[in-house]
Amino acid sequence: MPDAAPALALADIEAAAGRLRGAIAETPCLHSRTLSELTGAQVWLKFENHQFTASFKERGALNKLLQLSADERRRGVIAMSAGNHAQGVAYHAGRLGIPATIVMPKNTPFVKVRHVRAFGARVVLDGETLAESAATAHGLERDETLIFIHPYDDPAVIAGQGTLALEMLAQVPQLQDLLVPVGGGGLIAGMATAVKALKPALRLFGVESELYSAMHQELRGQPVRVGGVSIAEGISVRDIGRTPLRIARHLVEDVLIAREADIERAIVALVEIEKTVCEGAGAAGLAALMANPEPFRGRHVGIVLSGGNIDTRLLASVLMRGLVRDGRLARVIVMTDDAPGRLSRASAVIGEAGINIVEVVHRRLFTLASAKAAEIEFVVEARDRAHLEELLKVLAAAGLAAKIEQID
Repeated sequence: MPDAAPALALADIEAAAGRLRGAIAETPCLHSRTLSELTGAQVWLKFENHQFTASFKERGALNKLLQLSADERRRGVIAMSAGNHAQGVAYHAGRLGIPATIVMPKNTPFVKVRHVRAFGARVVLDGETLAESAATAHGLERDETLIFIHPYDDPAVIAGQGTLALEMLAQVPQLQDLLVPVGGGGLIAGMATAVKALKPALRLFGVESELYSAMHQELRGQPVRVGGVSIAEGISVRDIGRTPLRIARHLVEDVLIAREADIERAIVALVEIEKTVCEGAGAAGLAALMANPEPFRGRHVGIVLSGGNIDTRLLASVLMRGLVRDGRLARVIVMTDDAPGRLSRASAVIGEAGINIVEVVHRRLFTLASAKAAEIEFVVEARDRAHLEELLKVLAAAGLAAKIEQID
């Protein structure tokens, strides 16, 4: 049986909006013509990556901080976070003169650690997972009598996150569906509370990564099995908050699963089409829509771009992998006899096909081919997959056997 409905109401979220006014950016919610054409839905993007700390997490963190007593402010606050909650707490605590300690998993992206320290917070890197970091944070909470600010299982934090929904409904009243990233569940819980009070017919869907689909499993009564290295580390959470889960059982239509490869594609699409940078968690909603557009065809769909804090090295890797997936970058392996002129001949054929050669490796030793044979590995730049297929035909016509290595 579902748990009893929690004590969180629209009035709590409206009160939070009043507290946050002027201190939090009212981010734009814009229509994407190109993504709409690609998916068949009318796509509206809520750019929470435009917040000062590049994440929606500021909303809940500030709403909680503003409700602390004078004694609690003096004692200071502590939080555990993979990054975005940490930045929200650190930034606004610093602004308000409240000492802040943040416990982060050891594998947190460097950019997030650097930003938290820059806001003046004490950073403790401990634990391989958020759950392990939470244990450390609770220990410090007891030892130093700090005030714990939970990233998602606190009514004040949830109410702050819900202000995002108030903005979206005011900006785009015709919305019919919302796609919301789910980590611990605070964002979707706050948004669902607001949305279902103001527009009950609107459908609300959570989106989790395939490696961390805890709420998806919880809502189906399945044992929670999660783990692995995900590009969406911001929603790589094992334990869904009890309050968010109770709200989701009552108000959320379903929780969709986004594959890692689809999240990568969504990050690339947002950069190439919308010229905006999103981290993996922030792109999860678009990933789910692009992978399964049929249930949303013809409907006005709001997608929360929840954050933009992605390591630049990782972003570069994702963009390059996107070129590989599109067939614009590929590894072509030419198998030939080891005779003079074969490399120049293969290079000439590739160039005549209108394809640019980026790198070349001539293999004689590390290959399973005959000792009299060689493999020439070309990294090439083409227009698309069709262009690569043309290259294979041209190489075959020139008597050069070849194959293309690609990724999903």
